Amino acid sequence: MVEYIGVTDIQRLVGAIGPAEFMARLAAEIAADYRRWPEFENSPRLANHSPVGVIELMPATDGRLYSFKYVNGHPRNTAEGLLTVMAFGVLADVDTGYPLLLSELTVTTALRTAATSALAAQRLARPDSRVMALVGNGAQSEFQAIAFHRLVGIRELRLYDVDRRATAKLARNLASMPELADLRVIPCGSTAEACRGADVVTTVTADKRNAVILTPPMIASGMHLNAVGGDCPGKTELHPDVLRRPGLRVVVEFEPQSRIEGEIQQMPADYPVIELARVMRGESVGRRSEHDVTLFDSVGFALEDYSALRFLYGLVREQELGRRVLDLIPELDDPKDLFGGTLHGARATARSRSRRTA
Repeated sequence: MVEYIGVTDIQRLVGAIGPAEFMARLAAEIAADYRRWPEFENSPRLANHSPVGVIELMPATDGRLYSFKYVNGHPRNTAEGLLTVMAFGVLADVDTGYPLLLSELTVTTALRTAATSALAAQRLARPDSRVMALVGNGAQSEFQAIAFHRLVGIRELRLYDVDRRATAKLARNLASMPELADLRVIPCGSTAEACRGADVVTTVTADKRNAVILTPPMIASGMHLNAVGGDCPGKTELHPDVLRRPGLRVVVEFEPQSRIEGEIQQMPADYPVIELARVMRGESVGRRSEHDVTLFDSVGFALEDYSALRFLYGLVREQELGRRVLDLIPELDDPKDLFGGTLHGARATARSRSRRTA
């Protein structure tokens, strides 16, 4: 039997722990896996693009456990009442090839994305960072706000979205959380207004195009930029001149993938970047001074999903919340007799039922 985590299960798991604590614990797992980077077999995700979106598979393994995530990105979906991004994933045992866990990853991807953003900011933002601009107030925004409040110490959040209803939704959701009582939330009228006075700027927009969300005049000395929304070819958020800023320190998750999908797709192939694993392992410095401008060019990487699935697998087995399993794999008395142990037995059962009802 395979462990199963559906949407209602992740609601119970996160509800029992609390979203802030859940992301803090998940960030610790992601950090631990990045520190053992050489143990992983890493590769860019496999993407199939269409005019309206993308469907991707994201595999990762450390030789003991294997994981993959199926994820889409379809910005037009919200017009039809559908999510822009949804995902599910599998964690498997390498020695047998048997799946251990099948899990939803739509909610979990938002949790791990925010946890990774905050984890990177702990290394790249100034330690005294307390004000964050959050540009793009859609499905990912609450997760980013909660993670940065808990893990980075953000106490003022400046919001902007072209859709004012999204900003109102975000402000309403944050105001309903007692644990965020000390978080000051300020709706703004433009990206420039939101960025004014910010220590950290997070962009998490959804348009599948080379958008210009941040421009050079919005960037101040000492800022940390957390660019989350640009995550596929032809989809970026930063004006190229932001990337040309002298002394800019750019950190990516996996360079071969980020060259294709990140903000740095706008730059030459020799544009200098630092992989997050090197920062996590102490092999490279993310921020050298309080005046540095740093950029985490985040596109999401399979190792983070591996960490999330491994974390969930351990969590669901230890929590007393009612485990659910799936009969995804046949259990046979004779592993060489797949037909006899499944279809032949089913035919005999069907004949027996037919005779009883005749």
